[in-house]
Amino acid sequence: MLAWIPEPYRTVAIRHRELVKFALVGGTTWVIDTAIFLVLKSTVLEPKPVTAKVIAVTVATLASYMLNRGWSFRTRGGREPHHEAVLYVLISGFSVIVYSAPLWVSRYVLDLRVPEISQFGEHLADFVSGQVVGVLVGMAFRWWAFRRFVFPHPGARVRQLPVGKL
Repeated sequence: MLAWIPEPYRTVAIRHRELVKFALVGGTTWVIDTAIFLVLKSTVLEPKPVTAKVIAVTVATLASYMLNRGWSFRTRGGREPHHEAVLYVLISGFSVIVYSAPLWVSRYVLDLRVPEISQFGEHLADFVSGQVVGVLVGMAFRWWAFRRFVFPHPGARVRQLPVGKL
């Protein structure tokens, strides 16, 4: 599957496959998050960009759990499924704060909003703080927390071949 990646990048991708998968899931959920955020912020939640961000991150987080558990961290585990899900939800709940904090700082501490700046400036500040800075900080936190608390043991869910099929 990775044959299309040129060397030496292929070797790095294979060595860090879990991180590469996590990043691809992150890219996918970034698109989900961005689309929902921009639609809500431009329509029904125009005066409430932080609320729009919280909703967008929540939907993206649900997609993230399914993709990360089934693909990125498919061989990791070590916890009962219900315990794993509760930890994922708790960390993701805290992550909403981490993801949303840069947007909140931009809007309400730095006052990067109309009438202090132009409409274009407000949209640009919202995008950079919410969709770039917030996502980078949030993904770094989630990478660390998921590996540390939710999926702590490598190889815990390695698929076993049936006897006689070796």
